[in-house]
Amino acid sequence: MKTFVVIVVMATFLNRATAMLHTVMEFQTSSTKIPNFPEYVAVGVVNGLPFYYYDNETRREVPKQEWMNKMTKEDPKYWDKNTDIDIEHENQHRGITEEMQQTLNQTAKFNIWQVMAGCEWDDETNKIGGYYQFGFNGEDFIALDWDTETFVAAKTQAFPTKLRWESSGEASMRKNYLAYVCVEWLKKIVRFGEKTLKRKELPLVSLLQKSSSSPVTCFATGFYPDRAMLFWAKDGENLGEDPEEILPNHDGTFQISVSLNLSSVPAEDWERYSCVFQLSGVSEDLITKLDPSKIMTNEKKRKHVIIAVARFGEVPLLFPLPPSRRVQTETLLTLLQDRVRDNTKTLKKQPQGRSLLH
Repeated sequence: MKTFVVIVVMATFLNRATAMLHTVMEFQTSSTKIPNFPEYVAVGVVNGLPFYYYDNETRREVPKQEWMNKMTKEDPKYWDKNTDIDIEHENQHRGITEEMQQTLNQTAKFNIWQVMAGCEWDDETNKIGGYYQFGFNGEDFIALDWDTETFVAAKTQAFPTKLRWESSGEASMRKNYLAYVCVEWLKKIVRFGEKTLKRKELPLVSLLQKSSSSPVTCFATGFYPDRAMLFWAKDGENLGEDPEEILPNHDGTFQISVSLNLSSVPAEDWERYSCVFQLSGVSEDLITKLDPSKIMTNEKKRKHVIIAVARFGEVPLLFPLPPSRRVQTETLLTLLQDRVRDNTKTLKKQPQGRSLLH
């Protein structure tokens, strides 16, 4: 693991209501024979923040945000009803996982069936959208095409499923669910969590370098929402360097970084370079000049340092997602890791010989 020493450039905090695109996504994962991993997990994520969690071991859907408890004011049985839905999905997914194993002739030790479904809503234009994506054992299997109301098979073995689902009207049914039920649900969630979900936070921006010959990395952390861009510019023009994917912090904010190789750039030209951060809903860019005096490396000794958060490793359990949605997979993994840690702590507290199973 590489460790970077960074110096922080303070940014301003912005907290005003502006139009924005809201998203709600559900991740459902059904697996077999994976040690210390629930056989079925469902996680809800809104605007990049987890808001509910369910697994087959607890068999209870629980809120992950305090403001989600407001749901019971309008519907006292909200969590009971959603738990019943989760249990139904759990049973369905168990059968699908076995079916996929036979359909794809899989002999892998572990088998994982995943569904990612969600909708989006622009609170200014009222424009909506949605997506259903299915994967098996780390690979795309089939996905819903929102515009054509058809399914797109990612591999040959998915064509029978595509034809069966389309002939039964599954595509239209799923799109209607996303366009009406999901969007109304999203609007309600945003209403209850407005203070959190509509806020804007600009990041702390840092310039860091592992050694004097390494690329200079611009690291932005602590921003919200996750719809942001970070890039290097020369004389104000985007250089087109690819940033790392946006990742979640444990406090509900996000981080991103982008690196620039300056080995062939004369020292006198460094002042022409800057790191630019752009946040959805905020009109002004946050610009950090490439100032050599502000770059910290491991070669320089400092008494007080901040260590950059290490990114998650590559995870074979999750099928590929578009860049704008990858952050939610990291959120899912964080929740699962927390769940495993909780189970481990509980196990250690149990007297020897006593079963955790009821």
